[in-house]
Amino acid sequence: MHGKGLVFSVSVAIGLAGSVCLGMLAGCTDGRPKRVPVAGQVLIDGQPLTPKGPGYYYIRLVPADARPALGLIDSEGRFRLTTFEGEDGCTLGEHKVVVMAYEQIGPAACRWLVPKKYSDLRTTDKTVRITGPMKDLKIELSWEGGKPFIERFDLSGDSDPAKIR
Repeated sequence: MHGKGLVFSVSVAIGLAGSVCLGMLAGCTDGRPKRVPVAGQVLIDGQPLTPKGPGYYYIRLVPADARPALGLIDSEGRFRLTTFEGEDGCTLGEHKVVVMAYEQIGPAACRWLVPKKYSDLRTTDKTVRITGPMKDLKIELSWEGGKPFIERFDLSGDSDPAKIR
């Protein structure tokens, strides 16, 4: 009976260890910070940002201590954020907002649809606080008296601005 008791004890121990491991795995995360689904719309002077045609249109929410979330902006100014994969959203807390929105109008020119200050983490003055899941986050930007403009690039390597067409 000593042998049967030992087999029973080992079986019970293995079963308990397996249950504990499964319980721990069920509570495990992927090691990444908690994220919540976030979707919204970018507005410029109260109107939806409406890109039309080839270009580059995205929004980034950048926290101080975690990976930024990124979303492509559609033709109605709407976006859904992704931090790692799918539409997993973004982390909770305060985020700087970066919006890059320009239409490509030729090999050496683009039309900016938002002020360039919003396109750079160092110059943007826009922030948002994410406190939970959000379906309709409004990102309100302003031209502050300006308007969309065309930026031309010198593809010849010549630095003389008078020669850029």
